[in-house]
Amino acid sequence: MISKTSIENLKNQIDIVDIVSSFIELKKSGANFKACCPFHSEDTPSFTVSPAKQIYHCFGCSNGGDAIKFVMEYEKLTYPEAIEKIAALTNFNLEYDNNDSQALNTSILDAINNYYQNNLFSNSNALQYLSSRGITKESIDKFQIGYASSSNDTITYLKNNFFDLSMAIELGIIDSGSNGLYARFIERITFPIFLQNGKLVGFGGRTISGHNAKYVNSPSSKLFNKSALLFGYNLARESIYQSKEIIITEGYLDVIMLHQAGFANSVATLGTALTSQHIPLLKKSDAKVILGYDGDKAGMEAAYKASILLAQNDFVGGVVIFQNGQDPADYVKEGRVDELKSLLLHPKYFVEFALDYIVKDNLGNYRFDINRPEEKQKILVKIEEFLSTLKPVMAEEFKGYAAHLINLHPKYIKTQKSNTLKNNYKTPHSPQNQMIDITEILILQGILNYPDKKEIILAALDSTMFDLHKQEFEYLLNGDIQKLTSIIARTELKHLSLEEYKDQLAYFLRMFYKKQIDLIMNDDKKVFQDKAAAKKEFIEIDRRLKSGALIKYFKL
Repeated sequence: MISKTSIENLKNQIDIVDIVSSFIELKKSGANFKACCPFHSEDTPSFTVSPAKQIYHCFGCSNGGDAIKFVMEYEKLTYPEAIEKIAALTNFNLEYDNNDSQALNTSILDAINNYYQNNLFSNSNALQYLSSRGITKESIDKFQIGYASSSNDTITYLKNNFFDLSMAIELGIIDSGSNGLYARFIERITFPIFLQNGKLVGFGGRTISGHNAKYVNSPSSKLFNKSALLFGYNLARESIYQSKEIIITEGYLDVIMLHQAGFANSVATLGTALTSQHIPLLKKSDAKVILGYDGDKAGMEAAYKASILLAQNDFVGGVVIFQNGQDPADYVKEGRVDELKSLLLHPKYFVEFALDYIVKDNLGNYRFDINRPEEKQKILVKIEEFLSTLKPVMAEEFKGYAAHLINLHPKYIKTQKSNTLKNNYKTPHSPQNQMIDITEILILQGILNYPDKKEIILAALDSTMFDLHKQEFEYLLNGDIQKLTSIIARTELKHLSLEEYKDQLAYFLRMFYKKQIDLIMNDDKKVFQDKAAAKKEFIEIDRRLKSGALIKYFKL
């Protein structure tokens, strides 16, 4: 938290005229200043700023307050975000209470961003790549695109400018390995990532020299959580609030090219699916949400999961799928902006898209033979699972659409939460089974939420470890995302950060191994030596899990 003393000192230092005039044009009028109100439409100025009272007031819409309130209202920021915005405008150094994540000295991020930007214009390969994708000089400047060269160059820059290397590690700029320090971004075009208030928190990087990972992001840190951030939101925010619409894509270049074409309300997730952590940010603007995703299997699965999440959280909007290997950036580069605009104006509703994907795969083939009653029953169960997670009116509204997809009368589709969900979640009401259910769901959701860690996590698990969700684990193991509605739908559970997930995984493994040792110790057929050996092994595993050593062994 920002310290109270620091906030009071900031208030005593700032002048409301300076702050407000940073956002709108003020004109002197006697002892005060006037302007047309930025909070409602008017032709005659009724918005007044009083330097004597350090307040503003609109006589047209009655909006008023101090400088902090103005920034909160104008920029759509929370109180702490507005404080930080004003501090940045006035070069005021805020102080934070101990152990606060924002207390990090983040000036190193701004410095390294400037370094990357300067590097870009001395690297012909990086500039040629950006040009080949249709990105203009104006967009390079607007999005502060840069280039990270060799690892040694980055580390030399940090050392020569006397930056704290431990802070650079904590902020994900560099890291330390068996061979010493190395840069996180090597021979990559860099895309700085900002909070909505304009604070730089990390980077995305695109290789231009054939590294295995085409895109990488800054690692999770006290500042950077890719599951809650949207690339370009700081630049798109004003357009989003004005248009009441937000376009969410899969890639940085899609966002940049859409902005070039006039779609200034475009943002992108950071190489991950839309998550429940994005919901508060999206709710702020009360905007219609348009998903613009690729038509390949990965894009369709991401759109399916996002559609469920958005439908359950009552968002208006829909999905646009770009076919034939094309993406929004291609449409802009090829001059097909009118065609792109038409597609974005006619998205498929979230619920309809999710139902389509439950019934058919990304190639349009039925997942089950709906001409056979036993197969139709299977798909009906999946449809009812999904509809039963929606609010009753929404579920009833789309019963007819679902019934049409599988050639069935709507009366046979049940959308009541009680019976359907109990059967499919297999969750008895005992506290013990509820705890098992929640724990297992969190483990499975973590694998979906962190796809880049999937293989590592699965190496630590097998189906025998699950009591209530063995089948769902097998689906996940085989990549059958469309069969995991009952997992994706559990949005009432907290979305775990990677660090929280590591703790949850360690707890899950400890409980499993404890159960195994209990079975051995209570087995009369086991001799003393077997029990002693098993107990010794469990104690060692338990020690390693408690210390985090086993999780580190899996490099999670």
